[in-house]
Amino acid sequence: MILEGKIWVFGDNIDTDAIIAARYLSTVDPQELAGHLMEDIRPEFPQLVGPGDILVAGSNFGCGSSREHAPLAIKGAGISCVIARSFARIFYRNSINIGLPILECSDDLSGLRPGEDKLQVNLEQGLIIHVQSGREYHAAPFPPFMQEIIGLGGLVEYVKARLDSRD
Repeated sequence: MILEGKIWVFGDNIDTDAIIAARYLSTVDPQELAGHLMEDIRPEFPQLVGPGDILVAGSNFGCGSSREHAPLAIKGAGISCVIARSFARIFYRNSINIGLPILECSDDLSGLRPGEDKLQVNLEQGLIIHVQSGREYHAAPFPPFMQEIIGLGGLVEYVKARLDSRD
């Protein structure tokens, strides 16, 4: 699967409360959550982000609580992929479980221009290309079964497909 989108850059230690504030946890509707994505650290962000955009972050993205609301809000906003130096373990698992592609990339992407630069991401190869310059970055690709989970939209759909294939 190849994704391409405009990028939005965030720093290190972006916790789940910064991704979606606790005051919005009364809903699990991805579109409603998306309307408040990152608003406490960048109030205009929900109006700027668009379908297919890519979120780029530093280390320890998604730290904090184990709430699934954070990756749901990101996916609900139409963000096609999150690339970070590292992810909090529970955020990583929650993202895969809901079918949100995330890649760990140790390369420094912080110098990219938010809202202007575009990245092309090959999930199968872990290849990330800065569209404007052609510069390549590398991330570890997901194993095939995780690619299938993401491709089917998450763990629930993956399990349904596996059960259906047994009939």
